Amino acid sequence: MANETKRFFLKELTRRFGTLRRLGNSQSLFEMGNGAARIYVRYSKKHSKNQAFYGLRKEDVQMIEGRPSVLCFLWNDQKEPLLIPFAEYEDLFATVPPANDGQYKVQVYEQNDITELYIPKAGRFNVESCFGWSSLENLVNASILKVPDLSHSQVQTLLGSIGTRKGFDIWVPANDRMKMDWSLTSQFDCCHKFPPGLDSVKWVVGEIDIIWIERGSGIAKAFFEVEHSTPIYSGLLRFNDVHLVAPQLNASFSVVSNDERRSLFVRQLNRPTFQMSGLGKVCNFLEYRNVYEWHDRVR
Repeated sequence: MANETKRFFLKELTRRFGTLRRLGNSQSLFEMGNGAARIYVRYSKKHSKNQAFYGLRKEDVQMIEGRPSVLCFLWNDQKEPLLIPFAEYEDLFATVPPANDGQYKVQVYEQNDITELYIPKAGRFNVESCFGWSSLENLVNASILKVPDLSHSQVQTLLGSIGTRKGFDIWVPANDRMKMDWSLTSQFDCCHKFPPGLDSVKWVVGEIDIIWIERGSGIAKAFFEVEHSTPIYSGLLRFNDVHLVAPQLNASFSVVSNDERRSLFVRQLNRPTFQMSGLGKVCNFLEYRNVYEWHDRVR
């Protein structure tokens, strides 16, 4: 299955971008588009809890550093390839050590309609916007999707729209509902009924920027805090309260901010209080550009 999946992908990659050139002694690292970009292709079976496990060799990762490149993650029965621009994570790989065998043991897994990349000792990152060929086409063609400077309310609007299109009910704090920007997307309704099981921290949850609520059950499945200018630590504290009170939710927690604050998120989430509570295992980082691209993809 691994060879068949990879062979099919490489055939389609060649059809779209021309002849590939294998780099070094790697069987998974290629240069494409007449040297316009490099791609590191990895395959894994999907295991329990929708997890896929990958080993990225340090010497292979070093060959894509500082170059236009993508990490490609494949698995069985995948509808679209997951193509992640390496530039967004290059600084993180430079600061975390590989395992004893010289590989970075990363994971990709899905929960609550959100796909996350997990990098050990760095954290979890929402990669929903990276499915399909657009990120690779943008890299090769140098025609990057133009992302406007987004305000706090505009990011809330986009996240609410994505959740609506995925079939969730949407919670937005009452004070924020009049600030939504309907020029970005079709208007959606905000629910007024509070998610059950969170009464003891209602004063905390009520201020979380966006909550996706499972339609029919009323159970909260995803929480988003947009840290536009406020400290990332404050959003993590809100998430930690919810996670401690209702660990049975099996929900995801996303800190949403600009790319410059990604490393700050990693440092804050690795504080002992969040590692001891288990928040570090369920909380991810989502960058503004990824929100915009994710909305563009689901739309």
